[in-house]
Amino acid sequence: MSGFMNRDFQFSVGELYHIYNRGNDKRNIFLNEVNYSRFVKLLFLCNGTSSIVFKSIPPAKLFHFKRGSQLIDIGAYCLMPNHFHLLVKEKVENGISDFMKKLSTAYSMYFNLKYRRTGKLFEGAFKAKHISEDEYLKYLYAYIHLNPIKLIEPKWKETGIKDKKQAAAYLKKYRFSSYLDFMGQSREEKYILNRNEFPKYFTKPTNFSALINEWLIQGETLEI
Repeated sequence: MSGFMNRDFQFSVGELYHIYNRGNDKRNIFLNEVNYSRFVKLLFLCNGTSSIVFKSIPPAKLFHFKRGSQLIDIGAYCLMPNHFHLLVKEKVENGISDFMKKLSTAYSMYFNLKYRRTGKLFEGAFKAKHISEDEYLKYLYAYIHLNPIKLIEPKWKETGIKDKKQAAAYLKKYRFSSYLDFMGQSREEKYILNRNEFPKYFTKPTNFSALINEWLIQGETLEI
C-alpha cells in the first residue's frame, strides 16, 4: 500500500498517528474557500467503505450521508494553503492507507478538473508519525490548531508568537480546522470528528481553551 512508503513502521489498529502532506513542489493545494470547503467535506465522505459521487449528494444531507463502516477515527485536523494535518486513529486494518488513498484521489481529481491541470497534486506518499506518548499527543492538539497563525505571523514557529491577542482572534475566525469544534461552536463539520475514541483531555471547551492559551501566553516555538 502506498501509505507504507518511506516509513519504518506499519499502521496498527487502535494506535494514533499524525498524518500530513503538502502540495507537489510546495504548491498551494487550496486556492480559495471553495477548495478548502471541498476538502473538509471529503474528510467526512471518504471516511467510509461506501463509494461516493460527490455531485449526487444534496448539500443539506452531505454530513449525514450513509458512508458505510468508518475506516479511521479523526481526532483533529487543520488545512493550510499548501498542506494539511490530521490526527487519526487506525480503526480497521489498512484503514488509514485506504482513507488517505480515497481522500487524495478524490481531491486531486476535483482540483485537476477544476483548474484544467494534470499530474501529481500532492508531494508523494503522505507522511505519518506514530503517537505513543501522552505528552506528545497533547502537544499535537496545540500544534495542529495553532498552525493558522502562520498566515498572519509567518515566522511564529521559529520566533514565537508576537501578537497573542491578534493570534487568538484569528483562530476564532478560522473555519478550516477543528478548532471551532473544540471551542464548542455548533456546526455540521463536527461530524468529521470522533472525539470519544481519543483521550478525554477536553471534556469542556474551557479545557481546550486553556491549552491553547497556555501556548499563546508563553509564545514558545513549536516543532514537529
